Amino acid sequence: MQFSEYLHMNTFFILILAAYAIVRGFDFYLDWLNYLHLKKYGHLIPDEFQGKVDDGLLKRTADYTVDKIRFGFIQTVFDEILILVFIFSGLLDWYSAFIGSMKLNFIVSGLVFFLPLIYVKTILDMPFDLYGTFKIEKKYGFNKMSFGLWLSDLVKSLLISTILFSLLISGALALILASPAFWWLLVWALFFLFSIFMMYISPYVIEPLFNKYSPLDDESLSADISSLMSRAGLKISKVQKMDASKRTGHSNAYFTGIGHVKRIVLFDTLIKQMDKSEILAVLAHEAGHWKCKHILKLLFIVETGALLMTYVAFQLLGSDILSRTFMMSGDDFFAKLVLLGFVASTFTYPLAPLFNIISRKFEWQADKFACGLTGENKGLASALVKLTQENLSNLHPHPLYAKFHYSHPPVVERLKYLRKFKD
Repeated sequence: MQFSEYLHMNTFFILILAAYAIVRGFDFYLDWLNYLHLKKYGHLIPDEFQGKVDDGLLKRTADYTVDKIRFGFIQTVFDEILILVFIFSGLLDWYSAFIGSMKLNFIVSGLVFFLPLIYVKTILDMPFDLYGTFKIEKKYGFNKMSFGLWLSDLVKSLLISTILFSLLISGALALILASPAFWWLLVWALFFLFSIFMMYISPYVIEPLFNKYSPLDDESLSADISSLMSRAGLKISKVQKMDASKRTGHSNAYFTGIGHVKRIVLFDTLIKQMDKSEILAVLAHEAGHWKCKHILKLLFIVETGALLMTYVAFQLLGSDILSRTFMMSGDDFFAKLVLLGFVASTFTYPLAPLFNIISRKFEWQADKFACGLTGENKGLASALVKLTQENLSNLHPHPLYAKFHYSHPPVVERLKYLRKFKD
């Protein structure tokens, strides 16, 4: 498309472009604020970490955060340029016409349209993933993966993604064909049911393809975990250890399962780094999310938003407003999906801080629940300190940056909050 044609951009196009520039510019501004904030305060040890963090560890933490900020900036700029070139250079228009010239049926066309884009994006992301894993993560002692394991994970992930994406998109496109007037509701229901299905199937089919799960070696710890969860009203089917250390030095723990029966998974790195009281406190926090019904509440919020956005998508995709606004030569459904994703990523950006407000509130509630369940606050406080130390977490995030990018309260704030709960 010639540059002169853009002189006739309509008001909606100008609004979209202006909103995109504002959102992306603001996001880069937040990164810059966070960087300057760290440079200014990164040498200071918060009161909550006095005696627990020395100057060497503080410097390592600051260096790790700065390296991630710089690398993240480069990767984000690359991704944004890629998107802009694909949409505004005429490449999307050409690609859409090329797929259309094959005269394939609707469902096959959708798969042929999107799968190559996924593969190309995966290939283009590989240098960034390699650098992040084998340069930055290795530099700070986190990466434990060999190149062979990294490549194996990539191939398996791509294969699984292809299968799941093909099944899900084929089903969605079939519903669009079957019910042109109400496909928005049917597609939303399909995606909702699929997400629930994945919550059930992933721990048993997908996760074991990447990691080995085994019973805890410490039977006493396993018994104490089961007892703790029983007091919380949760039935634990299994307490397992995951061999996370063959990939990373980062640590974590999580629950899987729906309903009252849960499976607990502990990273072997977490078991190595923490004592029993700290592990129990971490799991008590996770139990708090279940007892306070945070998972269900978040699911309700997300699915309500998804239903609304699916209806908006139905209205926009059913018209030619997107193709006309972006001056496409045709009115291809799949090209309009790409354009819709571009527009949605811009106009839903303000929802991030709102979602984070809710998420952080849930974290406060889970912390409170954990202190009540364990009867003390030292275990959770100590666990948070160790997680921060071991993961080199930033102790000085800029407040505005945290509002947009932190789903959890900054660790210093959490430690101050825990002081309220006496042993």
